[in-house]
Amino acid sequence: MKTPEAMNSDAPADVRDGEGTPVSVKIRERLQAARKRFFANDNIAEFIQPGELDALLDEVTVKMQGVLSSMVIDTERDHNTENTARRVAKMYLKEVFKGRYVTAPTITEFPNAEHLNELMIVGPITVRSACSHHLCPVIGNIWIGVLPNEHTNVIGLSKYARLAEWIMGRPQIQEEAVVQLADLIMEKTQPDGLAIVMEASHYCMGWRGVKDMDSKMINSVMRGAFLKDPNLRREFLSLIPRKG
Repeated sequence: MKTPEAMNSDAPADVRDGEGTPVSVKIRERLQAARKRFFANDNIAEFIQPGELDALLDEVTVKMQGVLSSMVIDTERDHNTENTARRVAKMYLKEVFKGRYVTAPTITEFPNAEHLNELMIVGPITVRSACSHHLCPVIGNIWIGVLPNEHTNVIGLSKYARLAEWIMGRPQIQEEAVVQLADLIMEKTQPDGLAIVMEASHYCMGWRGVKDMDSKMINSVMRGAFLKDPNLRREFLSLIPRKG
């Protein structure tokens, strides 16, 4: 297997421009010129040009190979790790952190023609993310409660899962992820009230540190009527079939 340096020098032309600038640098410069944030849980899709995500995959592969080499793993002779750098780069960019690099899923919205105004609950929606601190998995469930009004946009039940997947597909902190999802659903549907509860296991606690596999984190966000009306809030919470 080639060394990281050799891989870098052989990188495709679209990875490095004529002056040898990595594609990651070009994307970062666009973000900085637009004065846009690019935190771990931000979406930066609008600043990535066609073909650049594949070029970024090549660049991350080279860097990941460097990490394995620095960890003194013989990827040239170890058949189990021979292509690990590429697999990990692909996993991060095109799977577990895909929510950073692709635009929001297309969501068709319909008027509330029947003027529905009763509580609706969607869940549990299984979500998968990774903590920003250690990049360890965060896996759990989300329940979404919506109180529509005659002006609310109606979306299909599966669309809530797609929006949740897009938000969670980034390095996240659970508290911030739920707020991001609430902001997105409020923008898309404009209901009278919105409630979200998330319960998840954090492998940064179960896999390392205290190594406690039984602990879970539960948090919630209440908007509009759910924040103002304790009876509505109690109804929503009582209808969530949480385990344990």
